[in-house]
Amino acid sequence: MERPTAPPLATRGLSGLSQSSDPNSPLSSISSPAEQRSDAKQNLFRSMRALPTQHVWAVWFDRQPAQGQPQQQQPQQQQQQQQQQQGGAAAGGGGEYQAQLEQLGEEIESVQDFWRYQNNTPVDRIKMRESIYLFKRGFRPIWEDRRNVLGGSWTFRVPKSSGPEVWKHVQLMAIGEQLQGAIVGKEDTLCGVGLSVRFNAHLISIWHRDASSKASVDNLLQCVLDTLPPNLRPKSDNYFYKRHAEHAGFNPPPELQAVINSQRAREAAAAAKAEAEGKAQQEAAASAEGETAEAAEGQ
Repeated sequence: MERPTAPPLATRGLSGLSQSSDPNSPLSSISSPAEQRSDAKQNLFRSMRALPTQHVWAVWFDRQPAQGQPQQQQPQQQQQQQQQQQGGAAAGGGGEYQAQLEQLGEEIESVQDFWRYQNNTPVDRIKMRESIYLFKRGFRPIWEDRRNVLGGSWTFRVPKSSGPEVWKHVQLMAIGEQLQGAIVGKEDTLCGVGLSVRFNAHLISIWHRDASSKASVDNLLQCVLDTLPPNLRPKSDNYFYKRHAEHAGFNPPPELQAVINSQRAREAAAAAKAEAEGKAQQEAAASAEGETAEAAEGQ
């Protein structure tokens, strides 16, 4: 007696993989509801995952006292000023300025952190003579800071109407590493960016560590001009570059002043060497032209 055969297994409604193990089959692209829910959950988790920035950033706030208003000083600062008045060692290090600096909130370690800070920091509420800075961890927006003494900054004067938008773009260039990509040389690096409020304009600055790197100076400017939308680009007479050591209030401690003097000596020697080489090349070219002219006359 023959055994009864089993009825065919119904596969309708099951996932494509259960219907066909052939990856080239058109049915293999069909997913079950459970698989669709799993994919949606993974996509949600992926979208919620923080996108880290390459560097960690800190936000600094500088509240400048109004002109003519006496500044409240700490005992240490009063002692430093007394030393200066008595002909003692310079206070240096921007002591008075450091007292006005305040690090705001938590450090920025991801793109989400940046937008959280950006969306909750309205630039139009920053008062006259106040400043805000976005600097890499380890750097402070102080000229006399050990990491800044040999550096400089580009400063862009922009109308208050477009200042917040320009500031947003410049910050994105910083955390997006576009400004760092413009830096040339192992000794140079981007320190940070800042915005200062003045009477009728915003001053937006870009700080880097090595002012002697002309390539970095030129590239930083070109990066900003190329990246900003045309309607936000400042005019050529509304931006300038300046070394920190050239500011009237620059006051480093003696040990850092020695570093600055050494750097200046190296730059002067390099400039003298380049000038001598250029002069020698000109003399050689003139001599060659003279010999060519004499040879032509002799013929």
